[in-house]
Amino acid sequence: MDHREMLMRQALELARQAQEHREVPVGCVITGPDGTVLAEARNRCHEDRDATAHAEMLAIRQAQQALGSAHLEGCTLTVTLEPCPMCAGAILQTRISSIVFGARDPAAGSCGSVLNLFEERYGHHPAIYGSVLEEECSRILSDFFRSLREQEDVTC
Repeated sequence: MDHREMLMRQALELARQAQEHREVPVGCVITGPDGTVLAEARNRCHEDRDATAHAEMLAIRQAQQALGSAHLEGCTLTVTLEPCPMCAGAILQTRISSIVFGARDPAAGSCGSVLNLFEERYGHHPAIYGSVLEEECSRILSDFFRSLREQEDVTC
């Protein structure tokens, strides 16, 4: 198993934890320039009643604290779902060097599914590695949303 897959499996475990808390199952891991894990987070939007509590945003804040810097040059962000525009903006602002994502997001993906914010003229262009363990990352999301739809049918 290569390093990207190992980190994605770690992110998937965080996504499972999110699912257990009835959150959209997304997990994120950020590693430093030397490969050590600086931050781990899962979605907490409903728990925290905070629309910005995406796994990436929470992990970015943790990594900044760990490094004592607003900038995360040399760091890699690994996330189970393609980042949305908000998270892509935070990645740009923090100058994260590379992004590894699993499932594509046809509704809000900002690494190419809807648009690619990283190809714009913002002056920072991280390396992007998509579709890492894509099937597993997609499955946890589709299972989660299927379960929600089934619960809605029961309550109608």
